[in-house]
Amino acid sequence: MRPVTRALADATRRLEAISDTHRLDAELLMAAALDIERDRLLLDPPTGPVPQSFADMIERRLAGEPVAYITGKRAFWNIELLVGPGALIPRPDSEVLIVTAIDHFGTMSPPRRILDLGTGPGTLLLAALDLWPEATGVGVDSSVPALEYAKANAKRLGLAPRAHFKRGNWAVGITEQFDLILCNPPYVADDAELGPGVAEYEPHEALFAGGAGLDEIRALAPQLPPILPKHGLAMVEIGHDQGESAAEIFAAAGFIAGLKHDLAGRPRALALTKA
Repeated sequence: MRPVTRALADATRRLEAISDTHRLDAELLMAAALDIERDRLLLDPPTGPVPQSFADMIERRLAGEPVAYITGKRAFWNIELLVGPGALIPRPDSEVLIVTAIDHFGTMSPPRRILDLGTGPGTLLLAALDLWPEATGVGVDSSVPALEYAKANAKRLGLAPRAHFKRGNWAVGITEQFDLILCNPPYVADDAELGPGVAEYEPHEALFAGGAGLDEIRALAPQLPPILPKHGLAMVEIGHDQGESAAEIFAAAGFIAGLKHDLAGRPRALALTKA
């Protein structure tokens, strides 16, 4: 057995105790250690020695550190983002916001101005700008480290001329209207149990939002009506058990809320249009 193949098998067994995606974790870390794409690792495993950095990465993962922080990058939609401590790691669940936006604008003119509230490393804004090449947008976040990642990602993806990032508190101070508003706010209840390494490594301010996880949604809802035109769409990510409660909050602010599900079939977002 080739050294790389043997090391992958051993790492997969060790990671099984702390990760539901142990094989994928091992493959991503090996690809990073070898500085190659995962596809190449799977199709044509190198025959040379295993870098020492791979063993170091496995130890970090066994300690609970997220794979994305170890490798420094994470794929989302059709783009790859640089990530690290201080920035929320993009997750596939959030792609439902982009899918719903595509469906909404499919029979009308594409969005020209896009706003991403709580942009983190630029996740939703940059995915949307990559999708709609005529659009420009603004990403807002209260975290300086997250905004630094967002700016670096925009530059790396060639989207910097169309993306502006600013520090702020949701939509406070914003007066312009946007065709598409995207938001992945904190929605985890303060006493909720999360997966291994999440609460220990990812920024708490991007995760937790009070006893029911709705504090930031309550703050956000009344800020959206003035900046969303009649034809526009606002997409807000929610917890799997917050569909009814979050919809009521946005209905009180004047929105019609449609519940959208993620790839696993769980309630994951609200599609908001003007009532």
